[in-house]
Amino acid sequence: MRRHPRRGEASRAVTSGRGTGPAATAGSPDRGAAVGRGIGIGLMNTLWRPRVLGAWRVPANGPVILAVNHTHMIDGPMLMGTAPRPVHFLIKKEAFVGPLDPFLRGIGQLPVDRSGTDRTAVTGALDVLAAGHVLGIFPEGTRGEGDFAALRAGLAYFAVRSGAPVVPVAVLGSTDRAGRLVRRLPALRSRVDLVFGEPFRAGDGSGRRTRAALDAATVGIQERLSAHLTEARRLTGR
Repeated sequence: MRRHPRRGEASRAVTSGRGTGPAATAGSPDRGAAVGRGIGIGLMNTLWRPRVLGAWRVPANGPVILAVNHTHMIDGPMLMGTAPRPVHFLIKKEAFVGPLDPFLRGIGQLPVDRSGTDRTAVTGALDVLAAGHVLGIFPEGTRGEGDFAALRAGLAYFAVRSGAPVVPVAVLGSTDRAGRLVRRLPALRSRVDLVFGEPFRAGDGSGRRTRAALDAATVGIQERLSAHLTEARRLTGR
């Protein structure tokens, strides 16, 4: 197991998500992320055909963590444009270059340095949850098979420390067929499925953030996410 973050910090595994803006306060408006959601809705529904299942399972109010599998670069934007609430993602800091930097920050996304413990990113993510908003995390840390086979410690840390429910999300179909003009993107107007699962609480309810407690929470989370992915594949036939 990887070393887990102790009180007030998170391991480099936290790098499985996306970015920091001004610190949020409880009950603060979510304007930037709402703008990002509006842009995502327009783009994702114009370029592709997302099919959303189970979005009603996302709690309508209060802090929520969306734990998303990750196989393609459009998975984050696709979720932003289909989730029922605005989402703040932790995003690798390398994406915040040139004009993308102020744009991503302006729509509420959080840069994270994956080379070590990024306390600014950790604080920003916890601020999002403390304000009652939605934090999006790729718990595998980077793009890969998208099967939740190897989770990093960040998701367990944020879930246990904040007490926010975790909603598993399976994104399926984004790698099925490459586009003709832009091979790095899915074929235009192809279908991408997003399946939201039942929310659950991580950990044993004690709020302890010892290494043993976070190890156990990570194992429990992985089991729930893997089970959801299996069910999502069954439902969608993918």
